Amino acid sequence: MANRQPHSATTPRVAAFDDWIRNRFIDLNSELEDLYEAQENRSQVAGVGDDLKQVLVDEGRELIVDLLEEGNTDEGFDRAFELLGNVGYYMAACRRHDITEPSRERTSPLAEASALAMHLGASLGTVPRFVSSHMETYNRSINGRYRTFTWRPAEKIFLDYNTRSALAYMRAADALGRIHPMGLSHPAANDLLVDARNALDDVLRLNTELADRLDVDEFFFCVRPYYKPYRVGSQEYRGANAGDFAAFNQVDMLLGLCLPTEAQYTQIVIEKIPYLTPDEQRRLHDSFRHPNLLDSLLEQREHAGEAWFRENAQAYLEVCAAHGAAAAHHHDELVARFITAPSTGIPPEFLEGITASGPPLDVLLRALEGLRDRRLAAPRDDIPTRHDDLVELRSLIAAP
Repeated sequence: MANRQPHSATTPRVAAFDDWIRNRFIDLNSELEDLYEAQENRSQVAGVGDDLKQVLVDEGRELIVDLLEEGNTDEGFDRAFELLGNVGYYMAACRRHDITEPSRERTSPLAEASALAMHLGASLGTVPRFVSSHMETYNRSINGRYRTFTWRPAEKIFLDYNTRSALAYMRAADALGRIHPMGLSHPAANDLLVDARNALDDVLRLNTELADRLDVDEFFFCVRPYYKPYRVGSQEYRGANAGDFAAFNQVDMLLGLCLPTEAQYTQIVIEKIPYLTPDEQRRLHDSFRHPNLLDSLLEQREHAGEAWFRENAQAYLEVCAAHGAAAAHHHDELVARFITAPSTGIPPEFLEGITASGPPLDVLLRALEGLRDRRLAAPRDDIPTRHDDLVELRSLIAAP
């Protein structure tokens, strides 16, 4: 049952909506999930629990109409972004329960929610829907509980570990980003490389624990469906993606394993920018301007006999190995177990729109495989990787 929690939202109407999202909204979603679970085909949600769905729509709409009448309270980024998240949670739940469906609509039937979301998104400089930051780094906890869609334990396990993993990537990106202004031969550069490696080791540890604890069916049928694309007004926006933080790509580009001059990779990065908070957007923009560490080492190959070069090149290679190991685990364990495998057991007509990012599953898997192999510096002749450059770097420090 709901645990009533105090809040520190700024106006009574904002507070009322926040309270509804944190309590009654979760009750309704959880009841609907129970109904879906009782069916032979858990993917069939149309026509199930229609009375509860109408309550969800009506109660949310009433609170949102009040917020539209109130207008912009201008209480700072954090509160406005939190409100956008709450509107987004409501719209995402309506999409999950088949109340809205972008392929059969030219504009969202949630007119008031769309209007408020577009207003907030335009004022904040982000897409007008809920994004990964709303679930993780900007998901304010009250008395030990943050926002979720349901009361089911799997959702909390998923978010707990994803949040901690994202923060570990941020620690790695921060450490790597501090090296360039100092230079790789600086005595402190090795400390920063070790910090980055340790943070990426934490990513692998956390993701391994997540794989051990998360129930596959619960994730596939009760967590993942809330992250689907939906329309805001007439525009369809892709779903929330766990990679929607700058740090993942910062690590890619600062290490030099992925190049900002490669069109295919850069397209992926550019596409995600509107789904980041403004501070995350700035970090990603900065990554395009910084030289990468691999090129910096290779440009100083004449110093390969120096102690600093050998020590820092070895530490750099360990960071690359940690980054590649985390990427491989994510693709080969998490994606394979929690998305690919269960999707083979559901009727084909329910596969459309199965991915949060929009494209068909096979297209998404090919793109993720390419990212994995870039991060592993795997030998590929169809996409650019830094395999040969890492071989050369290893040979430089192996020479007597």
